Amino acid sequence: MKKGIKRLIITLIIIVLAATIAFSSVFVLAKTKKVFINKWFVNEKNSTIGVDVSSYQADIDMNKLKEQDIAFIYIKATEGSKIQDDRFAENWQNAQNAGLLSGAYHFFSYDSEGKTQAENFINTVGTDIKGRLLPVVDVEYYGDKEQNPPEKDAVIRELKTYLDTVEKQYGVKPMIYTRADLYKKYLKGEFDEYKKWISSLYSPLSWNYKDDWYIWQYFNRGELQGYTGGEKYIDMNVLNKEKRLDDLIVK
Repeated sequence: MKKGIKRLIITLIIIVLAATIAFSSVFVLAKTKKVFINKWFVNEKNSTIGVDVSSYQADIDMNKLKEQDIAFIYIKATEGSKIQDDRFAENWQNAQNAGLLSGAYHFFSYDSEGKTQAENFINTVGTDIKGRLLPVVDVEYYGDKEQNPPEKDAVIRELKTYLDTVEKQYGVKPMIYTRADLYKKYLKGEFDEYKKWISSLYSPLSWNYKDDWYIWQYFNRGELQGYTGGEKYIDMNVLNKEKRLDDLIVK
């Protein structure tokens, strides 16, 4: 074998090994939640990008968000059976005034009945949401629930009650927001007819979720202009390129 060809082969082997080690390192860091790699996989300029907010973002200028090519916004309305987000009413009205497509979400509690949670959401958001995005129920762990997970049958029962009550009011099936791992543990096979909004912050969604989805929450360290006095960061979301945002609007 000629020396030149031999050197080329050795160089290629070194490059392949280095690339493999680099990729493996990034993968391990992503899995251990030490780096955020999702922004490498989302072309924000050529995607439909949205944000979700709550009172943590304090004063929000909806016009300013819209100017930064934010196509939609989800606003926290309620939590559990008794809690209402302090900023919901003004955020809800200001989003409409700015012409920013908006929807409301409810943070689901494992510690109260689904029916009373749905009533809290409906009473806060109002009885008519035509022209807004589908209502969303946020199903995730809180407090010590990840270490002491709630009983599956109870979660399914109360979540179904919540969803049925909200659907009866608005005439549409709500969308479910959850993490990929929690979806597999509690929701897979039980709520297939509902549109999904999946959170996967530390790795691309396709790495750990194979079912249908409409929105992917890919980053919780976004920094935009237009919100002051509270949280520095804002959650970033992207619409599935195979879906239409119009399909999420309540007609």
